Amino acid sequence: MPPSINYDSPQALRSYLDGKGLGMRKQFGQNFLINGDARRKLLDALEIRSGDKVWEVGPGLGAMTAGLLERGALVSAFEIDRGFITALGEFFGDNPGFTLIPGDALKTWPAAFTGLETAGYFLGNLPYNIAATLLADFIEKNCFFKRMVITVQREVARRMAAQPGSADYSSLSVLCASAYTVHPLMVLKGASFYPAPKVDSQGLRLELRTDIDPAAYPPSFRPLVRGLFSARRKTVKNNLQNFLHSGILNGEGHFAAKAQDLSPELLEKAGIRPNERAENLRINEFLALAKELENLGDH
Repeated sequence: MPPSINYDSPQALRSYLDGKGLGMRKQFGQNFLINGDARRKLLDALEIRSGDKVWEVGPGLGAMTAGLLERGALVSAFEIDRGFITALGEFFGDNPGFTLIPGDALKTWPAAFTGLETAGYFLGNLPYNIAATLLADFIEKNCFFKRMVITVQREVARRMAAQPGSADYSSLSVLCASAYTVHPLMVLKGASFYPAPKVDSQGLRLELRTDIDPAAYPPSFRPLVRGLFSARRKTVKNNLQNFLHSGILNGEGHFAAKAQDLSPELLEKAGIRPNERAENLRINEFLALAKELENLGDH
C-alpha cells in the first residue's frame, strides 16, 4: 500500500514512529528530509525516465522512494534499520518496481552489483557516518553510476568538489574527480531535516565522466592517491617513500628495499617536484606517477 505519512511534518513522522514503537537511532545517522521542495529538486536533478534503475541508500520511511516510484524508476533500496525495513515492505512491497535490500549497504552492495556493467542511477540522503566511505568504496571497486544525486554533510560536499590547492582538497576529491564531475546543488540547513542536525548539509550531483574510462586507471592509482595524502604536511617525496615501504602495491613489500632510491626517480619521470605536496597535484599528475609505478612493477 502507498504510504499515508505526511513526510513534511515532524509531528506526523513522530506519530508514526511512536505508533509502531520505532525510534531514531544515532548510530545510523538517521535524519528525515522534511523539506518537500528540496526533495523534488533532488529528484529532478537525477533526471530519470520511466524504467531507469536507481539504487537508493538510506530510504528511511520512503519519502524519496515514493517520488522515485511515482516517476517510474526501478528502485533497489538499501536499508539497515529493521523497523524501517518493515515499514518499507508495508508501503512498497507490492510495487513490482521496488526491491528491498536489508542490511548494511557497505556490506550488501557488492552482491547487488555483481554482473552489472553499470548500476544505473544513485540517490541517497547519506548518513554522515558512512557517506565518504561508501562513495570511495564504490569508486575503488569500479562500481559506477551514470548519475548520482546525494545529500551529505556540507564538509564532505566541500571535500568532494574541492579543486587542487584548496584547503578542502583531499584523496576523496581526487577519487571523485577520477570518475565524476561534481556539481554542487542546494545547501540545506538543519531545519530541513527531522531530527534537525547541528551541521548544514548539501546536495550534490555527480555525472559520470565520458572523456575518460573511470575503470581504466592503473591498479596502483587509487591506493597511491590515499598514500600521498596520508600526511598532508609532508612532501610527496616523503609520502611516496612511505607508500613504497608499505608494500601496498603487491602486499609483500617488494619495493621496500629500493624505496629510498626510487622515489626521486619516479617523481622526475612523472614530472612532479619532490618538495611538492599532494594538495597541489592535479589528477593527471597522480595518474602519471601511477603509470610510472606500474612500469616499475613490470621490471
